[in-house]
Amino acid sequence: MENVTVMHSPTLESVLMVEKAIQKYSAEKGKYQLWKKLPRKMMYQTYQTILDYLAESGKIIIDKDGIVIWTYNPERIKRLISEDLLVR
Repeated sequence: MENVTVMHSPTLESVLMVEKAIQKYSAEKGKYQLWKKLPRKMMYQTYQTILDYLAESGKIIIDKDGIVIWTYNPERIKRLISEDLLVR
């Protein structure tokens, strides 16, 4: 029988909780410090999965020092689109 690794997927509730924490502490906390500030406990591996997802979707960036920065701004995006911004 083959060994199968099952990866736990975060719930939407967990993703939203991490997003709110990042928005609150954006550019103030590193990854580990931010994880410790979450209102509920979460496995660090699950937290890392959420950070990877948010970085891939363009909502956050993590600088070279590990500081997590919220970059998603839907109001600004709408304004830029309304000004006929050319997007590549």
